[in-house]
Amino acid sequence: MKVIYSICLAVMALVCVSYAAPERDPSLAYIEKYSSVAISEMYRSGVPASITLAQGLLESRSGRSDLAVKGNNHFGIKCHDWKGPRMFFDDDAKGECFRKYAHPEASFKDHSDFLRYRDRYKFLFDLETSDYKGWAYGLKKAGYATDPKYPQKLISLIERYDLSRFDTASEDSGAYGGQDGKHQGQSRKDRNGKVKKGKNRIPESPNVLEQPVPVEKGRFEEFKFSLSRQLFSQNKVPFVYSVEGETYGSIARHYDLFLGEILRFNDVDKDKPLPPGSIVYLQAKKNRAAKYVDKYIADGNETLWEISQRFGVKLKKILEINGLSESYVPRPEDTILLRK
Repeated sequence: MKVIYSICLAVMALVCVSYAAPERDPSLAYIEKYSSVAISEMYRSGVPASITLAQGLLESRSGRSDLAVKGNNHFGIKCHDWKGPRMFFDDDAKGECFRKYAHPEASFKDHSDFLRYRDRYKFLFDLETSDYKGWAYGLKKAGYATDPKYPQKLISLIERYDLSRFDTASEDSGAYGGQDGKHQGQSRKDRNGKVKKGKNRIPESPNVLEQPVPVEKGRFEEFKFSLSRQLFSQNKVPFVYSVEGETYGSIARHYDLFLGEILRFNDVDKDKPLPPGSIVYLQAKKNRAAKYVDKYIADGNETLWEISQRFGVKLKKILEINGLSESYVPRPEDTILLRK
């Protein structure tokens, strides 16, 4: 009887231990592991991090599908014009060809490029990166998936796990760092590659805009900008100065951007000739100014848009922080807040 009683106690203990330590949600583990990659890809390609993560969760079953485990294919992208390694699985038809990657990061990069450089997805890049619902329905409209409920499934994942928070994360934020978080696992990058840290770090003085962006080619990055033209940075946002005869459209074409993107990055609504020396941002401006720049005392000769361009802050955020309308004209000595 004592032996039986001891066995029962042991079994009960195992049951208790098992109950006390349930298996971790694999979706949360996936998000923690790949959110920094998704953020980096968002700044490189313009694909919202929330969409990338939701598609990865759905297509790879949180990294547990055969495609993800055996071929590092997290997005179910088929071979099409692929010239690299491949594998074959039953999907819509038997024995379909899928792309195979050396590592998951390569799958994330290829997913971004797949969307950006195919004409049928071009309209998506006219949407804000915060418009995850527009992106979700747009992916279905463009034919990314045959499942009629594909948009709803993506939206459900985004809202269940609050993935939209990554769409507003700073470029050097970590997986759960938010705007002020420290980036974990990857260094801060722009479209040129990887920005160096340490002694070559870019000064952020609002009075010294003409600071070159030091770049080196990143492991998974490709140069999208011409190195024959000097890039500058303000508030960690890369920009160029326009030259005689340029428009937003011509600069967009030169840097492999869509017109809608560069207009949105610079808070303008239509293409137009640019006065020489105009600041033209090549990525979205920030939601607030650099840490030490809390406010600006207006001199009465600048518009709110010009102030937003000078400090690399989105115009709508300046309006929001100060409770102003777009028609407001700064007067001499007005205090314009640049951070909450």
